[in-house]
Parts: sequence; C-alpha cells; structure tokens
Amino acid sequence: MFIEQLSFTDISIVLATGFMVGLAKAGIHGTSLLSVPLLAILFGGKGSSGIMLPMLIAADVFAVYHYHRHANWQFLMKLFPPAIAGVLLGTWLGDHIDDGMFMRVMAVIIFASVALMLWLEKRKADVPDNTTFAVLTGVMGGFTTMVGNLAGSVMAVYLLSMRLPKNVFIGTAAWFFLVINLFKVPFHVFVWESISWESLKLNLLALPLIIAGVYCGIWLVKRISEAHYRWLVIIMTLLAALALLPG
Repeated sequence: MFIEQLSFTDISIVLATGFMVGLAKAGIHGTSLLSVPLLAILFGGKGSSGIMLPMLIAADVFAVYHYHRHANWQFLMKLFPPAIAGVLLGTWLGDHIDDGMFMRVMAVIIFASVALMLWLEKRKADVPDNTTFAVLTGVMGGFTTMVGNLAGSVMAVYLLSMRLPKNVFIGTAAWFFLVINLFKVPFHVFVWESISWESLKLNLLALPLIIAGVYCGIWLVKRISEAHYRWLVIIMTLLAALALLPG
C-alpha cells in the first residue's frame, strides 16, 4: 500500500505504533501489542507483520545500546536455538492460519501467561530453570513473533519467572528480540514478501516516533521500582490480551 493511499487516520495509527513499539522495547512492556490488531485491520496479518518488523528492529537497536550490559547470556543461549526453530515453523504455517483465529488463540495464550504470572506472584515461586521450559518458551516465542510479532508476553513469563531485576529483564529481552527479528527479515522479504520499499517508507516515517518512544520508556523505567515494574508487566500483558480477544 502506498503512503499516498493512506488516510490521516491510517498514518496516525502507524506513527502511534512506532511510539508504542519504542516504549515497549525500552521496558514499558505490552504497549506494542496493543497496536497489533489496529495494524492488522489496515494491512492484514502478514502485511502488518512486515510493516512492524523494521520498527521493532530499530527500537531493538536503541534498547540494546542502552541496556546491553544487563543481558543474561546464560538464558539467551538456551532460548536462541528453539526460537529459530519456532520462526521456521511460523514461516511454514503462516499461509495456513486465519488472521482472526490466530489473534483469538494468541489472546488465550496471553491470558494463560498472565494467569501463570499471577500464580508466581501469589506463591512467590519460580518456574524451574530447566532446559524443557527454555525450549518450550523459545519455540513458542519464535513462532508467535514470526506470525504476529506477539512474543513479548511469552518472553515476559519466562523472564519474570526467573526473578530477573528490571534492567536485566529488559536487556535480556532486547538482545533476544534483536537477534531473532534480524533472523526473520529474509523470510519476510523473500518468502512472505511482506517487506517492500513502500513499507520501508512507512517505517522511515515512524522512525522519529520510535526513537521518542524508546527514550520516553527509558525515562519512565528509571522511575519505577522493581516490585511495581513486575506488576506493570503483568497489567500491560493483560491489556494486550484484551485487545487481541475480538480477533
């Protein structure tokens, strides 16, 4: 879709998406998920994924630049191989999944994620740091990020269950998504053909809002305590699930 064909409202949604993506990557978790249904209405499932992916990568770069020292590479090395497998699975299944049904299934998954987060908070318990849990998280994260850029909640459950401090949580997530999102690019360009020069023009238009969102998010995260940050992640994840539920 050419920029000239978009209405003022359409452009506003794209710009707002850029700002929300920036906020999310800086640690205000869940904000970018709220824009997924809006982009899907405008551009369809695959089209919206292709438009959002370069936005995510741009925000990932800034997030990694700011939080790279805080990443926990022990967890990342467990997650990368199964996540790559999940991306390949999502690429293959992408042609066979109805957009509305996928959104509803994702809403259920995210609600389940929130339920697990709440259970962990109530019991003050952690999910065991074992290989099986990491593999399941990685595969689900890779699949959901490929099909709908919706892996934030999956990763939140894993990282929160490990009781990571907020900066380590953000830094680990930033590195994970930068690597996996870059891995996804060839599949969007050559297999799904969801990234084009025209879609990249939209991304460039949104770039200032992405940067503004990142630095606004960094400013906000510094002012949120560790305990309150965990609840922010849970609440924003729940709101994202509610936004996805209508499909």
